[in-house]
Amino acid sequence: MKRSLIIFLHGVGSNGDSLAPLGEVWRHSLPDTLFAAPNAPMPFDMGPGYQWFSVYGVTPENRTQRVLAAGLAFDGLIARIMAEQGMAGHPDRVVLVGFSQGSIMALDAIASGRWPVAAVVAFSGRLSSPLPLMPAAATPVLLIHGADDQVIPAWETEHAGKALQETGVAATTFILPRVGHEISAEGVALAGQFISRTLAAVAK
Repeated sequence: MKRSLIIFLHGVGSNGDSLAPLGEVWRHSLPDTLFAAPNAPMPFDMGPGYQWFSVYGVTPENRTQRVLAAGLAFDGLIARIMAEQGMAGHPDRVVLVGFSQGSIMALDAIASGRWPVAAVVAFSGRLSSPLPLMPAAATPVLLIHGADDQVIPAWETEHAGKALQETGVAATTFILPRVGHEISAEGVALAGQFISRTLAAVAK
């Protein structure tokens, strides 16, 4: 059985430990999968924790440029983790799982075509990549968002799903009722099932 790797990408002001427990939940159904939960490259500039890009003074107009600028450090981190886990040169066996700002980076990784990974799961995120999108179209994407999210509105995920589908990406969207800016038990179950199906197909 081919080994696979899931890399967790946390939200702004948090750290890798915040998403690491998902690995424990999924480990029994993914026995041949390794898990990595790194800290983002930048210290959070408004408190403890880390960030993929600064949200200080961020606007819809400048967010895309910040995501673009964060790409170099992001790519270096992903490449290093893959090498450490024996996955260098095998992005087709890697899954990116992001939350909030981590989802923005995960979606950019495939929307830009830089990382043709096995799959992406984006919780509570948005698509903020520069146009035109040049996605890794073979990468399936699962987008999950809480309908009651007061930090990033759920329509951002709906927009992301439609934009990715228009470029040929197999994107599936779930808007979960009575869920805020968080990862719910239902979301964890949906993501686990999606990852299991995707990696089983890759292993054939």
